[in-house]
Parts: sequence; structure tokens; C-alpha cells
Amino acid sequence: MSLIRSLLVFFLLIFSLTGCQIIRGSQREVEISNRELAAAIQIKADATPLEKINAGAIEQTTQTTSYDASYVKLDYPNGDVPPNTGVCADVVVRAFRKAGVDLQKELHEDMKKNFSKYPQKWGARRPDTNIDHRRVPNLMTWFDRQGKTQPITKDAKNYLPGDVVAWELDNGLLHIGMVSKIRVEGADRYAIVHNIGIGARLEDVLFAWKVIGHYRYF
Repeated sequence: MSLIRSLLVFFLLIFSLTGCQIIRGSQREVEISNRELAAAIQIKADATPLEKINAGAIEQTTQTTSYDASYVKLDYPNGDVPPNTGVCADVVVRAFRKAGVDLQKELHEDMKKNFSKYPQKWGARRPDTNIDHRRVPNLMTWFDRQGKTQPITKDAKNYLPGDVVAWELDNGLLHIGMVSKIRVEGADRYAIVHNIGIGARLEDVLFAWKVIGHYRYF
């Protein structure tokens, strides 16, 4: 029993590093044809930053097939774990990098000057470029500090492609993802790109959990 208890504590610690958690898929996957997928991830030469973010988010559904919340030493700036894995926050970070915004660097620069303004949940005494941008509460704080907060409503029409959404899951942990440009068939809402345990997926989960954050950068 002591071994089982030790393993349980270990995995809970891993999950707490980012705020996300490995759980089974939501079973709400939105399927699109290969032709639609190819068009959705295409980035034209004159694409706007918003178009690049939208394409970058959906492209991850073809690359990121697993979830791993392990603490990893990263390069700085533009550091990343292998593209086939990651956590929910990595979906947002990778999409923004397609538009030339490095959230690892941007968040670190702000935390260096305003460390006390960020959540003090992990016992850290200083910013850490390896993990800070991969934590949901930190991303939420950064977007809010940039004045990018949008109203939280139950009207799907208020959530547009490229928006970042944060949720509180039923188990109390936090989760984050991006509104895609793919509409849910038969509904007035867009599908979400997120990684909640089995890789980046395109799913109909906008209102699957309690929305606690809504941000629009572009």
C-alpha cells in the first residue's frame, strides 16, 4: 500500500505543475475531412497574426498525440517540449508562436518585474523560464495584465476564433484551450483545440466545464 500511495502522490504532484490533468478524452471530437484540415492549417504569405494563430492551433491536432506534464528544462526564448507531447497550456503557447508572440518570453519578462502579481501556488521564489508559461493561472494572469480579458458569458457568439478560454474542471483543476475557426455542425459555436490528456484535439467543449477566463489578444 505504501508504494501505491507514493505513486499516487507522485502523479498528483506532476499534474499540479501546470494546472492541467490527464483524464480520458471528452468524447466530443469534431471531425473534419482531410481537405478541410489542409485548408485550415494553410498559412498564406499575407496571413494576419490572427489567421496564423488559428492555423497554428488546428495544426497541433496533427502533431501532438500525447500529454506529459513533467518538468523539463527548456531553451530560452522559444523553448518547447517535443511537438508530439505537451500540456494544455502548450496548445496556446505554440499557436501564439505561429504569430510571432513568444509567451514564454513575454510572460517571463513581466514576471521578472512583477513577480508578486502572479499566483504564488508552487513555492517558487523567482520566475522560472522552464515552467511559468506552461501553468494555466500564470497565463490567465498575463492575459489579464495585458488588458486582453473578454466578458465571460453563456452566449457562444461571444467566443471567436483565436480567443483563449480557461475552465475550472469538475475536479477543481484548471484547463485552457483555444477557440478554433471550425464551427460545430448544427450549432452556433466553434470547436475548441485543447489537450486534456490524449493529445491536441478539436472538440465541442466550449461549455463542457465552468468558464473562468476569456481572452482575445488580436
